Amino acid sequence: MTDQRALVLASASPARLGLLRQTGLDPRVVVSGVDEDAISAATPAELALVLAEAKAKAVAAELTGDELVIGCDSVLELDGLALGKPADAADALARWQSMRGRSGVLRTGHCVIDTVTGKQASATASTTVRFGTPDDAEIAAYIATGEPLHVAGAFTLDGRSAPFIEGIDGDPGNVIGLSLPLLRTLLADLGVRITDLWTAE
Repeated sequence: MTDQRALVLASASPARLGLLRQTGLDPRVVVSGVDEDAISAATPAELALVLAEAKAKAVAAELTGDELVIGCDSVLELDGLALGKPADAADALARWQSMRGRSGVLRTGHCVIDTVTGKQASATASTTVRFGTPDDAEIAAYIATGEPLHVAGAFTLDGRSAPFIEGIDGDPGNVIGLSLPLLRTLLADLGVRITDLWTAE
């Protein structure tokens, strides 16, 4: 194929990069440096979207080539609150004690910007997560791994907390960090077929 567009992922998340590579895409990673704590919104879904847009815009502003920038951000909505990465181990412990046996909604904002036209397409994907009931010892062991300190909601579907998740309703990729079906739709809104971005075998 000729004149393949270059992809840039405005995220340091190895899970998001892994999802994109699994589907035949190979983006360059450029971390935005956006101060997430300085951004607020009325609802968790809006917060995820605003953060995703801020990251994509910050990275797109630094680029000079013909590129498509993907920005994402995830939060867990529980009791109407947006839960991002826990502040520390104590915060992660409190989260899990509150989440177990309940359901939350993982909201991931997606924003794609075409650096040539300046156009953007953005939306939020939502997936319900049904948490199991790990006991205090299991939660402590999980927190000791350090994994929950680096992920939104203090859990991940593709890591050590997977045994503590009873099920989900929606796109599993969205819980991991990026909804591939939504990404395809957003690219299409910008006139780009996701299949045209596949790397050669």
